[in-house]
Amino acid sequence: MSTTTETHPPETDDGDAVDVAARRTGTTSAGFGVLWVAIKREPWIFTLSTIGSVLFGALTVADAWVLGWSTDHVVLPAFDDGEIGADMLWAVLALFVGVAVLRAVGIVARRLGAGIMQYRLQAHYRRAVTRRYLALPMEWHQRHPTGQLLSNANADVEAAWGPIAPLPMAVGTVAMMVIAIVQMLLADLVMAFVGLLVFPAVVVANLVYQRYSQALATRAQELRAEVSEIAHESFDGAMVVKTLGREGEEADRFGRKALELRDTNIRLGRIRAAFDPVLAALPSIGVLVVLSVGVSRVLNGDTDPGDVVTVAYLLTIVSFPIRSIGWLLGEFPRSVVGFERVDRVLRTTVEMPYGDAAVPASDHGARLDVDALDYGYAPGQRLLHDLTFAVEPGRTVALVGATAAGKSTITALLTRLVDPDDGAIRLDGTDLRHLAPGELAKAVSIVPQTAFLFDDTVRGNVTLGADVTDDDVWAALRTAQADGFVAALPDGLSTRLGERGTSLSGGQRQRLSLARALVRRPRLLILDDATSAVDPEVEARILAALRDGDTDSTLVVVAYRKATIGLADEVLHLADGRIVDRGTHAELLRRSSDYARLVNAYEEDAS
Repeated sequence: MSTTTETHPPETDDGDAVDVAARRTGTTSAGFGVLWVAIKREPWIFTLSTIGSVLFGALTVADAWVLGWSTDHVVLPAFDDGEIGADMLWAVLALFVGVAVLRAVGIVARRLGAGIMQYRLQAHYRRAVTRRYLALPMEWHQRHPTGQLLSNANADVEAAWGPIAPLPMAVGTVAMMVIAIVQMLLADLVMAFVGLLVFPAVVVANLVYQRYSQALATRAQELRAEVSEIAHESFDGAMVVKTLGREGEEADRFGRKALELRDTNIRLGRIRAAFDPVLAALPSIGVLVVLSVGVSRVLNGDTDPGDVVTVAYLLTIVSFPIRSIGWLLGEFPRSVVGFERVDRVLRTTVEMPYGDAAVPASDHGARLDVDALDYGYAPGQRLLHDLTFAVEPGRTVALVGATAAGKSTITALLTRLVDPDDGAIRLDGTDLRHLAPGELAKAVSIVPQTAFLFDDTVRGNVTLGADVTDDDVWAALRTAQADGFVAALPDGLSTRLGERGTSLSGGQRQRLSLARALVRRPRLLILDDATSAVDPEVEARILAALRDGDTDSTLVVVAYRKATIGLADEVLHLADGRIVDRGTHAELLRRSSDYARLVNAYEEDAS
């Protein structure tokens, strides 16, 4: 039986999966770990945006130098001389305009690169999560709510890469901050030291914010998944909700979770609302302190007025990188939670081994052998016990049994949605577990009890992208007795059916599902009560077409109606996961009162 384990999968095409939780010493360190994944994934775009940010930072600092130089060489002399030279005015204007233009170039490069990087990462990880979902077997999906899976692929991916928008700006402004600090130290050591006291205060504020926000961010992401799950269940079960008058209860159930999510986000927002003003106020307080100290030093003759202006302006400039780094750190709690939830999916592998064998090419039905098959959905709970039977090429076997006898489970095993605990299933003598990936789908088709149609055309739903001619599509539709109603549709094969094929009746959806299987000319065709929504007359024509057609498929049929059972060359009577009798339909009716009572009960219910 396949087992699920948490590992680093070789299937991740870029090797980006990072075990954040394992090396997590805090939200900040984990957040930087997530950013390192992003930088490795998009190094060139990150480099471009960072260069733009560094250019912006350097030119912003240059503004301080221009302002200080203008104060000492233009403004103060003007007060002394009572006039300003035209050459000096043009020089100051040229300096400010040149700095502004180059700074604008840096802003464009920074923002464009950050946006491209963020959206590329989101697209990549959405595709990676979807590929992982498609690779994981049904037993894994059955253990995970659909709402959680939707949240992993959408809200969690967006949260994981939320810090990418401020990342290049924060990295670039670090350079700006270094340049500014050096200039401050060169201008006046005392005022620079006073101004730099802002940095420890900012670090402390960030640590306090992350401590209080981490748990709320985690809960908010969980609630997003739960809200999606409830909404999906309600939409999927719309008919049940409507027919049983459960609209109010469903609305209340959704409302409770939505309100809890709202309240959690509000609490998180309150913390952020307290954090942002503190972050913005600290540099301003530093500027006031620097101005106070600077005025005193100018009056004492220890420094020049231009140096005071330069240091104060530089500290104002430094407040921007402080805020940008704060924005980056402020995104870390949600980012870490989102990435961990996505990474958990990407690191999940299922040990479902494949071989390299191929199904032999043939125009005839396949031989099916089921040998000593045991299976249970949970340890210690066996559903199927020592199941053994064979189906010769081109022949038909019907599986008949009461509810929970194991019929649909057998179809899941025959299509290798799950693997048996013991025993083997062989197709033309080859164990299904030895077949190469994709080989089984070339030879086996299943028509499930519940027909699923995509929001696509009739042709798209029948072919599912396969290279099939219209003549073959119509041939499959005729066998499935679907050609009549398809021809009557407004655009024939090109008619769009709507989501889940809601524009069609249940019987029409089943017939299109059958045509979808037949158009592939399977060597083994499995019908899991695939004509239950079709009236007996149409069903009889379908069964006759299957029997007399040129597909020559081997058939395994989960059947309830006598007409369907009568199609079979052999009937297997299942009870409690075992084959309790086998033979033709007529033979079982004569010798087994349990079998006769079962099929007659189904017939009475149908009538």
